Amino acid sequence: MNRLLPKLAVAWFLVGLSSCAVGPDFRRPEAALPQRWTPAAPQAAATPPSRVADGSLDPQWWNAFNDPELSSLIARVATANLDVKVATARLTEARAARRIVGADAAPSVNGSASYEHARGSQNGLVDISGLNGKADYNVWQPGLDASWELDLWGRVRREIESADASVEASADLRRDLLLAALAETASDYVQLRGVQAEQAIVQQNLEIARHSLELTRVRFADGVATQLEIAEARGQVGTIEAQQPLLENRRLRLVNALGFLLGLPPRALEAELQAVKPIPPVPPRVPAGLPSELAERRPDIRQAAARLHAATADIGVAVGDFYPRVTLSGNLSLQAMHLGDLAEWSSRVFGVGPSLTVPIFEGGRLKGQLALRKAQQQEAMIQFQRTVLKAWHEVDDAMSDYDTRQLRRDKLAETVEQDRIALDNAQRQYVAGATDFLNVLTVQRDLLATQQAWVASSTDVSVSLVSLFKALGGGWETTFPAVPPAPAEDGAARVSQVPADTWRAGTGEAGYAAR
Repeated sequence: MNRLLPKLAVAWFLVGLSSCAVGPDFRRPEAALPQRWTPAAPQAAATPPSRVADGSLDPQWWNAFNDPELSSLIARVATANLDVKVATARLTEARAARRIVGADAAPSVNGSASYEHARGSQNGLVDISGLNGKADYNVWQPGLDASWELDLWGRVRREIESADASVEASADLRRDLLLAALAETASDYVQLRGVQAEQAIVQQNLEIARHSLELTRVRFADGVATQLEIAEARGQVGTIEAQQPLLENRRLRLVNALGFLLGLPPRALEAELQAVKPIPPVPPRVPAGLPSELAERRPDIRQAAARLHAATADIGVAVGDFYPRVTLSGNLSLQAMHLGDLAEWSSRVFGVGPSLTVPIFEGGRLKGQLALRKAQQQEAMIQFQRTVLKAWHEVDDAMSDYDTRQLRRDKLAETVEQDRIALDNAQRQYVAGATDFLNVLTVQRDLLATQQAWVASSTDVSVSLVSLFKALGGGWETTFPAVPPAPAEDGAARVSQVPADTWRAGTGEAGYAAR
């Protein structure tokens, strides 16, 4: 019994050590976000018809535009976009790297087998064959070798923790690229419909200009109009016609841009998107969710937090390098001069025992490595704070843009109506001889300009809503949902993420406390 107590004490001590891990435990810092979103500054007695409101953000926000074609394009982006595919490949790489790191926590077992035909020296050292160098002999030796580093200080567990965080960062990078692809697809689609609407307006104004040219020719034949008025009417027709090639080029480029987002060759979507459809309208109410949800929904914030987690775990790895490494090694093999003797128990050869490696002098390498990891953690913390602040700014700017562009669109709609009335009156007065043709041309140019500005503004409203949805971070959940972390592989246990003093309130820096 007295002999058993020391062994039990040593075993208990080793178990206690194995449950600890040197270095800081990670705790995700609080994101500095407001309690509620700040409403846009009130305009002079004007309220946008579509308002940002309380309520949960719909992960499939593109359905708010009620456009089946847009929803169809969006549905194909996740599986067809090449940027997302590259990110998926990188995520696979990160998972493979994590598996490599996780293997360090498990024993390593290798098999070997050898055969040697030899002869010893008669005048040399001892001949292991016992033949004193007088004859050749054979040596057969199959066996197993095993080794296992006892992770007493948690260095390997910190490596696995860092690898897990790196996998999560790669997953969030893929979500971020998917969100960007979704938003770009929606934005390009809205702009395409805007260009089609502008083409229709230009065509309408071209018909009006041609009608005015014909009217001027009739008046010239009657001796009422002059050659100058005919030249001005022709110039107006040519000016409007000159806009058509540019608009067609813009339309084609947007079709190709959508095709590229879907991994298709140029003009592949030409037939699908050829039909003219209206600009997708915005809904009367846009639920934006709570600011506190932004940190969990925006992939870039999640990615910054994962990188901070990895940097924190790397400090533990650097601290663990200061401690001794204990490795258990063993081998078991069979050795015989005749193949048939391998089955005999007397042919066994084995060895087992621990080995200890202690860093004594490294020339400052370990201290430098620890200082580097601490600096990298501080950098990751600052990057996290910057990412959160940038997200807040983007949401606030997007909300302001959304309201402002709606007000501008509504004002331009009123202006377009007044310019239509002005053109109708100018044409009537010209036919009656009460005004010259220059007045008609001026009003017609004004109408075309305001109509094009109104179409561009209507497009900007829908595009700004897309930007708002992108800033809010939704859209990736249905394709790449955030699932709880999988259990550690290869027998490696995860490090417990118990809240520790990893964030010093009021200092703006990450702290750590080595166990």
